[in-house]
Amino acid sequence: MIEIEKKYRLTARQREEVLRRLKDAGAEDRGEEFEENTLYGGGSLERGKSVLRLRRVGKKALLTYKERFPGESAVKRQREDETAVEDPEAMALILDALGFKPILVYEKRRQTWSLGETEVVIDELPFGLFMEIEGDENAIDAAEQILGIDGLPAEQATYPHLTEQHGERVGGVIEARFR
Repeated sequence: MIEIEKKYRLTARQREEVLRRLKDAGAEDRGEEFEENTLYGGGSLERGKSVLRLRRVGKKALLTYKERFPGESAVKRQREDETAVEDPEAMALILDALGFKPILVYEKRRQTWSLGETEVVIDELPFGLFMEIEGDENAIDAAEQILGIDGLPAEQATYPHLTEQHGERVGGVIEARFR
């Protein structure tokens, strides 16, 4: 599957305005979740190009492989394959046995909305507020217009890259956690 998305950094005021516009536009509120994302290194993973992530949400988890396609556009395109994991602790042990080691952990509070042909997420991480719009490029452009953010610059850095910049080293792992 190819994921197509655009990310933005938000101020608290911009976040409130986007939430108001989502409601005014009749977007479907799909709820809020707390996530713990652990990225692994090792094996044939190319740092900066591919990612292996175990995302825990409550007692559920998703194992995801992402591989970014090169490009200069503000809209990112990347291969994304993921599967539900019944037992995240067992999956972590399997990854360890296969030689993959945790290298980075970040926590996130995520609000998810459906707006037309897009999914809009508002993320709070320990180092800031962000929004991602996922869909095809035309749908992303339309969502920007509806949300009044068509002039807002895109955030090019990934959450793992931002975690490396703003996180704390705990043992051999860089972490960005809420206190």
